Amino acid sequence: MPAPEEVSPDAVSRRAPRTDRTVLDARDISRALTRISHELLERNKGATDLVLLGLHTRGVPLAKRIAEKIAAVEGAPVAVGELDVTMYRDDLRSQPTRRAHRTALPPGGIDGKVVVLVDDVLFSGRTIRAALDALADLGRPSAVRLAVLVDRGHRELPIRADHVGKNLPSALAERVSVRLSEVDGTDEVTIS
Repeated sequence: MPAPEEVSPDAVSRRAPRTDRTVLDARDISRALTRISHELLERNKGATDLVLLGLHTRGVPLAKRIAEKIAAVEGAPVAVGELDVTMYRDDLRSQPTRRAHRTALPPGGIDGKVVVLVDDVLFSGRTIRAALDALADLGRPSAVRLAVLVDRGHRELPIRADHVGKNLPSALAERVSVRLSEVDGTDEVTIS
């Protein structure tokens, strides 16, 4: 009988199909956003002078959902805007084919307001650094905070989130994917 062929573990991992493991489903995402909304209200002592800026692409619908949850508690609308950081990114030379989105500030702008940047995944911190640069060109908020649905670690810059839906330790080679019904037709967070 011939000896079995030895296969290196790296060769096996290259051939194995990637499998996605769901870490947050629609109900989990809703609960995380509810918790973030209440944390924001508690820290800000209400919704006065609060502005949520969603980072394109999936941070925008997340900011709108958080604003709806805050409005349901406070009985008043919360200012929501959209922030495009494409031209502020430090990787434009290596990835020049990024589609630019629009930046839309709410009426009243951001001067003197507590601005909460909202994004789907916090990874290296470079997108948030770009967002801070973009904010500096748009106005002078009284404070800037960060809310993310998922914090997966691996920071390259000294940036941390103030409000996190789920801390998800991950390997650098793993991929965390956020899908939202407004963009993707379903709500889930997977890791593969």
